[in-house]
Amino acid sequence: MPRPTQAFIDLSALTHNLTIVRQYAPHARIMAILKANAYGHGLLHTAGALKDVDGFALLELDAAICLRNAGYRQPILLLEGFFSTEELAIFEQYQLSAVIHHNEQIAMLSVSRCHKLDLFIKINTGMNRLGLALEQFPQTISHLIGNQYAKSITLMTHFACADVPSEKENVTQQLQCFEAVTKGYNYPCSLANSAAIIRHPETHTDWVRPGIMLYGASPFPDRTASELNLQPAMTLSSKIIAIHDLKAGDRVGYHGLFQADHPMRIGIVACGYADGYPRHAPTNTPVLVDNQRSRLLGRVSMDMLAVDLTGIENVGLNSLVILWGKEISVDEVAQSAETTSYELLCALAPRVERIVSQ
Repeated sequence: MPRPTQAFIDLSALTHNLTIVRQYAPHARIMAILKANAYGHGLLHTAGALKDVDGFALLELDAAICLRNAGYRQPILLLEGFFSTEELAIFEQYQLSAVIHHNEQIAMLSVSRCHKLDLFIKINTGMNRLGLALEQFPQTISHLIGNQYAKSITLMTHFACADVPSEKENVTQQLQCFEAVTKGYNYPCSLANSAAIIRHPETHTDWVRPGIMLYGASPFPDRTASELNLQPAMTLSSKIIAIHDLKAGDRVGYHGLFQADHPMRIGIVACGYADGYPRHAPTNTPVLVDNQRSRLLGRVSMDMLAVDLTGIENVGLNSLVILWGKEISVDEVAQSAETTSYELLCALAPRVERIVSQ
């Protein structure tokens, strides 16, 4: 029998969440973010569920080629662009779009023999991660136009704080910076991530770039996915593989971080940090055992974790345990572990079997 740790991928949830994006941004084209193996959900079947989007965006060149070879004809954008002149021929061959975010990429274009590419010019409006400095942009865009390097040009930026309720002013400042530096340039624009799609409609422009909301998790700390009518696309589950009865004073797991203060029963679950479950999740992180809410106990191991079975009726070996999914959201688990749902979904290990349902 295979190890019981499994991730169930609900394609209908992905399709549903795409309709929610359209409700928020009915006039924008949608570029679905499929980086990191579609946030851990699996590239090709996720793309299939989202086949009606206007474009895809990711970071991995091999994944972009995989999409093209699978027959997807939409624009496919590489969010970090190209890293060498050798890659430019591949971009041309597979008709891939590239983000331009520093002048070295312009230099690569100038020595390349490739024909024109579809380029997204990224402007740094305050996140200070990727993007041309504001003062660089006019010269760069003039150079691109003058040398006819671009088949098409789209202008873009990325918001640092669109997910934080108290940072609306920050979003406004970034938007104003973008509008000021691009004034007079009549090119399509792409600004809004998931949080901005929902909370900042003034940022929608020509293209929106939904990521986490497509997978049914919330981009906000103060609003749940269910409140946003988003459906989780992944359910991570495993089973009880051992049961122990503890006496008061018994300790559980590495370093004995949990100590029983009364007689209790615990279950050992075949899932650990090598599967993608967060090692730093503390005691009391929620789990579901046989559809009954329970909690994690002690330190998460590489391959196993312990859960509280006290008071849970009819539980035994092979009882089903839901680590996150429809009944317990990945956002709730992430909050308990003091991280984000992005990290948990993307960290799902290749050894976890993905089971896809329509």
